[in-house]
This record gives sequence, C-alpha cells and structure tokens, in this order.
Amino acid sequence: MGGRVKRDDVEIKIQPRETDPHPVAVPRPPQQRNNRHHRLFKKWLPWTVPFIVFVNVALFIYAMYINDCPHHSEKCVGTSVLGRYAFQSTKENPLLGPSALTLLKLGALEVKRVIDEHQVWRLASCMWLHAGVFHVLANMLSLLLVGIRLEQEFGFVRIGPVYVIAGFGGSLLSSLFVRTTISVGASGALFGLLGAMLSELLTNWTIYENKLAALTTLIIIIIINLAVGILPHVDNFAHLGGFLTGFLLGFVLLLRPQFGWVNQRNAPPGYFSRNKPKYNAYQYILLILSLVLLVAGFATGLSLLLRGVDGNDHCPWCHYLSCFPTPLWTCEAHCSSSQYQNQVNMTCMANHRSGFYALQDENSTAELQKLCTELCN
Repeated sequence: MGGRVKRDDVEIKIQPRETDPHPVAVPRPPQQRNNRHHRLFKKWLPWTVPFIVFVNVALFIYAMYINDCPHHSEKCVGTSVLGRYAFQSTKENPLLGPSALTLLKLGALEVKRVIDEHQVWRLASCMWLHAGVFHVLANMLSLLLVGIRLEQEFGFVRIGPVYVIAGFGGSLLSSLFVRTTISVGASGALFGLLGAMLSELLTNWTIYENKLAALTTLIIIIIINLAVGILPHVDNFAHLGGFLTGFLLGFVLLLRPQFGWVNQRNAPPGYFSRNKPKYNAYQYILLILSLVLLVAGFATGLSLLLRGVDGNDHCPWCHYLSCFPTPLWTCEAHCSSSQYQNQVNMTCMANHRSGFYALQDENSTAELQKLCTELCN
C-alpha cells in the first residue's frame, strides 16, 4: 500500500467487483442471434499486472539484500536461516522487512528531500517499494484480484497508465499532509484502480444489465476500504489521492462505445436505418471535465509541495481523514524536539518522556521518527 511507513505500515485488502463488468443483453443482427459466444468487446490477455507484481516482489528481495541486517544491526529476525536477507527486529519493523533507512536510500518518499532537494522522482519511486513481507503480500494479492480483471477488459494500454498515474497522485496528496514519516507502497495505485472501476461503471452505464447491483456492491467495497484507512499507521491520504486520480482517469481512459455503434459496425449493410454516434454526449462532457481537473490538480499540488506548503496548516481537521483516535487506539507518535547540528533533545508529547540523542544523519526524517516512536512506546 502506498502507505505511511513508520516501520509498521498497515495495508488493507481491496476486493474485486463480484459482478461481471459487462453483463450485456443487447439486440444483435440476425446472423449473431444464435451465436452464444458472441462477445461485444475484445478480451485482452493480461501481462502488465503480473509483470508489476514481479517487479514489486523483486525489488523487495533486492531491498532485503541491500539492507543486510546482520551487518548493520545486532537484533535481526531469522539470521540463521535467511543470512543477509534477515529482517529487522519486529520492534523496528513488525511487518518483517528492511529498515526505514534502507527504504529511504532506495527511493522512499520523504517530503523534506522533495522540497529541499527537489527529488520529485520519489513520488513515483516510493510506489514500487514495500515495508515488509506482509505489506508486499497484501498489496500484490489485491493487485492480482483487481488488476487482472480490469486488464482483461481494457488492456495494458489503459490499465498501465491508470496504475502509475494514480500511484503518483496518491503520493502527491500524502506528501501535502504527511510530513514527519517516510512513505512506501502501492496502495495509492491500488485505490486508483478501484476508483477507475467506479467511474468506468458510471460512464459506461448503458452497457450494464444489473446496474444498481453492480453500483451498490462497488460502493460498499470502497466505503469499507476507505474506512479502514482511519486506523493508525495507515496513510489514508495516499488512498484518497490515488482513488480520486483513478476515478478521474476512468472517465478518460475507460470509455466504452455505445451498443448501437458497435452493433452497427458488425451488422450487414442496411440493417441500421441511421448512423449511431460512438459515444454519448455525457461521456464527452465527463472526459473533458476530468482532464481539466486532473491537469489542474497535479499542477496545483506540485506547486504547493515544492513551495513547502503544509496542508495541515490550511485544514486543521484533515488529519482525522488518515487517523481517527478512539479508546481502542491512538494515532501516530508526536514529539517536540530541539536540535543543534546532529544533537537532538526530544520529548514525547503523549507520555512526556525525554531523551538526548546523537543523530547519524542530522537531516534524516526517518531517524528522527524512529527515535520518537521508541520514546513514545
């Protein structure tokens, strides 16, 4: 999940749409009426989604190789069996994975580096990294469940861009509101596919046979998954950003022609008395409006980010969208600190414990957050 990583990022599972994406029952020309296997749209062979899964798993293995816990830490998990691929201690990373410093080296999203060093590429690179075994398994299983079906219906030319652009959009919104942790994961891209499924259903409304059933099922799935995002250590801003981006992209990339136009192309000459337009007027309107919103949203978001604008300063309640405190849990650890070069004095705001530390890297957000988490726990 393009999730927020504090060594214990939590992922959510995205369920596939249970109804057939295109359960059609339409008039057909005479020569097709007895063809039980007639299919209105081409079914694609999915290869992009399996390739994305392969890349994500391979990069996680590479991250564990680079991490080499036994040579950098005294407490590792599985050293006798895994060797240099041993996991960081569960106290540091309960998801069984590499350290935050390793993830940062490989391209994790750290807002300070994007702003101060203009490393905008981290908004894209972070979506290919994962915090641990549980993290990568949850995301990749969700991707297979959702992505395979969509790629079969629309092909790699459409689904590939939706996945990548939605992942970037999730990272962008996350970086405007989550400033004190590093982020990795594909959840923004996954929620983008979920958003695209919803807009595809709406823009291709006329080709559905069980419209209300499909819409109700999908909305329930979306609500459940977004609701899980209010749990602590889950970056719901990445989910929301990816979902909104994918929702708009669905109107642009996942259009289906009208039945009449498709049947007209397959019918014998003279079967249709008048030419049918390929798309409905509302499809064109939604396409243009979505393109405008996408371009404006990305341009505005990047401009605000590179200027160092903190979204929380302009929306004091927005942090509840990512974590809502309850009697069962508290939200992320917060610490006040004063720093001189690599020396930092830190106090946890929750339990008022204090500590004085010497930083290995005085500009490392990951190291500061690690110390804060340990202090508050």
